Amino acid sequence: MNTSLNRRDFLGMLSSGLAGMALGGCGGRPVPQRKPNFVIIFCDDQGYADVGCFGARGFETPNLDRMAEQGIRFTDFHASTAVCSASRASLLTGCYPERVGILGALFPQSETGLSSDELTIAEMLKEQGYATAAFGKWHLGDAPPFLPTRHGFDEYFGLPYSNDMWPHHPTIGDQFGPLPLIEGEQVVKYLDDQSQLTTWYTERAVGFIEASRDRPFFLYLAHNMPHVPLFVSEKFRGKSARGLFGDVIMEIDWSVGQVLKTLGELGLDENTLVIFTSDNGPWLSYGDHAGSAGDLREGKGTMFEGGMREPCIMRWPGRIPAGAVSSELATTMDLLPTLAGLAGGRLHGHKIDGHDILPLIEARPGARTPTDVYYCYYAGELRAVRSGRWKLHFPHAYRTMAGRPGGTGGLPEPYSSAEIGLELFDLQSDVGETTDVADRHPEVVARLQGLAELAREDLGDKLTERVGKGVRPPGKYEWDKPKKAEEADQQERPDW
Repeated sequence: MNTSLNRRDFLGMLSSGLAGMALGGCGGRPVPQRKPNFVIIFCDDQGYADVGCFGARGFETPNLDRMAEQGIRFTDFHASTAVCSASRASLLTGCYPERVGILGALFPQSETGLSSDELTIAEMLKEQGYATAAFGKWHLGDAPPFLPTRHGFDEYFGLPYSNDMWPHHPTIGDQFGPLPLIEGEQVVKYLDDQSQLTTWYTERAVGFIEASRDRPFFLYLAHNMPHVPLFVSEKFRGKSARGLFGDVIMEIDWSVGQVLKTLGELGLDENTLVIFTSDNGPWLSYGDHAGSAGDLREGKGTMFEGGMREPCIMRWPGRIPAGAVSSELATTMDLLPTLAGLAGGRLHGHKIDGHDILPLIEARPGARTPTDVYYCYYAGELRAVRSGRWKLHFPHAYRTMAGRPGGTGGLPEPYSSAEIGLELFDLQSDVGETTDVADRHPEVVARLQGLAELAREDLGDKLTERVGKGVRPPGKYEWDKPKKAEEADQQERPDW
């Protein structure tokens, strides 16, 4: 047995031990204090209006609605961008995707993945003595150095990338091989039927909570659903008036209920922060197999609010007042620094972009967002800048369904291309981004343009051909088998 410890492991253990003690009792003897547990439930392509308490129609989400009644609902919560891999990189690292070099959606056998130099939530919490597990979609690289077990997770079970990257894809299935289900770092089977995925992930999550009841834990439950292709188990098939999509959301809601039920039965409710949100908005081209952004403009693949504003619910009995609602701006990038503050974790000194939002989460009187400016990047393009109520779009092309309903039965309709100029929107009165008010507020336009220059200097901007000084390279891996020439440009698709 190797009993040696490196400096980082020793400091992590020391920090964990000291943070887990508080003075109390006779003579000021230290009394152990249990660190809080964290559960992040992260869905895929779930739109802003795909939860009952956010306006869903045609299906019910009683567990999520109850979670909101017992905790806080965020109405201005954002993913960092509107595409899978980039969004997930931000969640786990607290950084804009441009900073960590993950810009689009990674394809199977990608040579790019999350760098080992980046600090993830799991790594930060593991240093503090946490048990860590990820169940579900990963999508930050499927090469061995990029897998969850190399980024701080003790356990992993799930799909390494999107569930449509298989031979049954309706338009480009010939580009993909079999869909692997991975446990740890090994493929345990190839899937031809995904109907049990939500159930399997839920069972793993419940088992992990039960096994970790006596120590602090971090659970990352990243459902593949409701990303297409949609699959649901028999227990929810045909249950909703919304069809298969509604059935899928109802099963996700059941999964949330199972997690909350387990926490309650084990007496862990008051020591566990549970967070529910999604990676980006609905994939509108899939029509009746896609979700809804409600009154928000556009969906996945755009930096209008429909592509990036997400339903978000947080629950922590005794810490979060029941029935709270926050309209303050918050993002997935804020979770890493917030959890670090709660767990006594270290951020290792390199720059991140998120902020500690515990005052917002706890609904403290007068709490305001710490995010003065929010940069709306998509695939390396700085498409918009948000500050307070104002959002300034820069000229760029974007995809749109142009009022069309999209495809049916799991087959997509093609997008149209549209363009927007320099346009300013007041999100306080116009959340649907319908009315350009740039001419009425030239001073606001000038201020936001100045803020954009700071972002271009730091993170770059493909629209203006700028290279950022603050970006870090992603991880790289060379596969044994060379890829076909026609696959070379498929390693990271910004429009997936």
